[in-house]
Amino acid sequence: MGFGADNLPYGVFSRPGEAPRVGVRYGDHVLDLAPALHDEVFSAPSLNPFMARGRAAWHDTRTLIQNKLTGDASVTERHLIPLEQVRLHMPFEVADYVDFYCSIDHAANIGSIFRPGTEPLQPNWRHLPVGYHGRAGTVVVSGTPVRRPHGQLGPGAFGPCAKLDIEAELGFVVGVPTTPGSPPGAFEEHVFGVTLVNDWSARDIQSWEYVPLGPFLAKSFATSVSPWVTPLEALPRIPGRAQDPEPAEYLRRQGDWGLDITLDVLLNGEVVSRPPYSSMYWTPDQMFAHMTVNGSWLRTGDLFASGTISGPSPGERGSLIELTWNGSDPLKLASGETRSFLEDGDTVTIRATAGDLTLGEVTGTIV
Repeated sequence: MGFGADNLPYGVFSRPGEAPRVGVRYGDHVLDLAPALHDEVFSAPSLNPFMARGRAAWHDTRTLIQNKLTGDASVTERHLIPLEQVRLHMPFEVADYVDFYCSIDHAANIGSIFRPGTEPLQPNWRHLPVGYHGRAGTVVVSGTPVRRPHGQLGPGAFGPCAKLDIEAELGFVVGVPTTPGSPPGAFEEHVFGVTLVNDWSARDIQSWEYVPLGPFLAKSFATSVSPWVTPLEALPRIPGRAQDPEPAEYLRRQGDWGLDITLDVLLNGEVVSRPPYSSMYWTPDQMFAHMTVNGSWLRTGDLFASGTISGPSPGERGSLIELTWNGSDPLKLASGETRSFLEDGDTVTIRATAGDLTLGEVTGTIV
């Protein structure tokens, strides 16, 4: 249950005075993998060298860890370190970052907010997974403070963002790179695992800058990720949502890559939304196919995210702009306070479960 042997997410940790290295979470402990498995690849300060080994190595290593943890306890006991004794770091080196827009409910809500009285979805939306190239250098690990961004807010207006928002997302981490000029292999041959993502967004900056080329400074100031990467192999899979019209041939699904994951969004400790990943229109294999169809190649550590996860009901929306309908219907919190967008000092935590698995959490506080 939670962080048992059927989960085993990978992360990077350190104890005081020690160098960061790779471990897996098991219950309320971290298994120090380099000495436990006698493999120096886990002495690296990131997952990248291990992820580059490929799917067979991922599977074999996972099986070996499971066998050690569920076998003779004396073999691994001395390598299990209580979580309260460690510091968690960025789990992988981000090579590139791409953010998609794969929730039809989120896209329809945003379209209704910004283009009332018109068709909420743009004409291309059902034909391809819309995305944009984000900034890898500002992807930060959970717990990193998020500074309120400044920018242009309209003609002649400059100042601090007044509509600071969240986006509850699921990120996919590439392990095996692709070769320039060659088509990639199957999605599961390249993608190592998933991590929770909060793609912080400055909505007032975004609404002024995004025409005609899309988000830029409204997104690039910070994107937070969980310190844990859950292997694809651990995740419960379900059929993807029906699609109409039928996608182009390169986007046709080659298996069930819908994911049965439910997120909780907490604002200052209070759950304000429970977005279901199962409601997403475009599945991760389709994102992967679209991201590479033009000949673009992948590198170990590439991160691509789902875009805001929102379901069809009001309590399943993964951003404040939807939950408050752009501020016109503020959230009423148990403390008696209200929120349209984030205020300084607010803490947002996104956590998730997949069946009996816990995917960890990603947290950030506005400063």
